[in-house]
Amino acid sequence: MRMSNYAGRDANCGKPGSHNNGGRFSSYPAQTHFFGVLLPDDITSTLEDCRRYMNRNYGCRSGYGTPIHVTLVPPFCLPDKYTTADIVRAIQSDVLPAAAELAFSAHIDNFGAFGDRTIFANVVANPKWAKLRDAVLNAVLTAAPGCTKKDKRPFQPHLTVANRDIPAGVSAEALSALNELELVEDFPVDNITIFERNGGKWIPAVTLELK
Repeated sequence: MRMSNYAGRDANCGKPGSHNNGGRFSSYPAQTHFFGVLLPDDITSTLEDCRRYMNRNYGCRSGYGTPIHVTLVPPFCLPDKYTTADIVRAIQSDVLPAAAELAFSAHIDNFGAFGDRTIFANVVANPKWAKLRDAVLNAVLTAAPGCTKKDKRPFQPHLTVANRDIPAGVSAEALSALNELELVEDFPVDNITIFERNGGKWIPAVTLELK
């Protein structure tokens, strides 16, 4: 298990009126945690170059403070009566014993988009992604009942390069340029990383290795 040197999550969960969603005023509780899978350094470096391309050419910057990752459980608000340590213990007891069954090799096949709002490196669908997501989500809900819920949409793993602030009308052009990279890579799904919101940024707080 790896833990980053962080000061702890923002203490505004459950307090309406906090600033959320890029600094805009919101009446919803602030999100404090999410779960993802980090990638090897070489692929991370390539996708960070893609982020820089989107920033340089189109001014994109949304989410660029968060390390490249595949999201397993989207951001949610962990009530103050629970802690990150509670979730870590649940993952250790309910998920890691099945690590040999949950770890696998994933495949990236160039880039794709969700309409005009998100451009991503395309992670090829694999039933093992949903199996890992379900295991993590069930452990989270065991540790902190009701803090989040399962998305009813099919799980679609992806590696976001740009979202939310892509200028109108440029997605097709940007996607065409990125696909010239012909990014085809395999990577190990060998970790479960807990991200915490701290100082307005998402910090990889704890990484649990799937061994």
